[in-house]
Amino acid sequence: MKAPFTRSAYAIALLAVIGYAFFTLRGPKGIPGLIERQHQIQEMEKRNTSLAREIEQKREHINRLTDNPSEQEMEIRHRLKLVHPGEKIYIVGEPEKK
Repeated sequence: MKAPFTRSAYAIALLAVIGYAFFTLRGPKGIPGLIERQHQIQEMEKRNTSLAREIEQKREHINRLTDNPSEQEMEIRHRLKLVHPGEKIYIVGEPEKK
């Protein structure tokens, strides 16, 4: 009498565990959530790579400006739109929209 009851209790417990696992893995924190997080990690790694490349380019630009005074002057003149006395600047094209 005890054996069939024990077997059925184990079967019910096993079904409960399988049901719990099934619904847990299908939920937002289960396998779909894991796949989404992996996708987010890949995108963030790509963004970090591009930002690291951009930082390196800016460092190189700063080093060039530090080492070369004429390039410093050109950068300042370009950003502040300065000219030497007697120089003529011709602006061709459409004005920049801000």
